[in-house]
Amino acid sequence: MVEHPFHLAIEVRDIAEARHFYGGVLGFSEGRSAETWVDFDMYGHQLVAHLNPALGSRGKVAKVTSDLDGDHVPVPHFGVVLNVEAWDELCASVAVRIKDFVVKPRVRFAGQVGEQRTMFFLDPSGNAIEFKAFKCVEASLFAF
Repeated sequence: MVEHPFHLAIEVRDIAEARHFYGGVLGFSEGRSAETWVDFDMYGHQLVAHLNPALGSRGKVAKVTSDLDGDHVPVPHFGVVLNVEAWDELCASVAVRIKDFVVKPRVRFAGQVGEQRTMFFLDPSGNAIEFKAFKCVEASLFAF
C-alpha cells in the first residue's frame, strides 16, 4: 500500500464505460460504487469516476495543451509515476488496447537528470492520463 495515497475524483459521461476502461482496459480493481460513481484502485491510489450527465453520451471533457519537449501535453491530466518494470508492463498491455495515444510511449529528456518514459492517452470521456517512469526517481522527481 502506498504510504500517502491520493484521492482523485474525475467526471465521466457513462459509468459502465468507465468500468470497462478503468477495470477492463487498465486492469484497476473496483472498490465501492453507487449508481452515479465508482472507485478504482489506481496503483494504491483512490480514483473515483463520477457521472456527469451534462457530458452526454458523446461528450468529452474540455482540454488545452502545453508544449513540452516537442509534445502537445494535455492539461489537465493525471497519472502515476511507476517504476520502470511496471511502466514497461503497463505499456505492453495498453499498447494493444489503446487506439490513439495523445503522446505515444517514449523516452523524454534522454541523458538528462529527468530522463523518463512517458505515455499519454484519453479515457472515453476525454480525461487525459499520463503514466511515467523515471530512470532515477530520487534524482528526477523534483529536480530542477
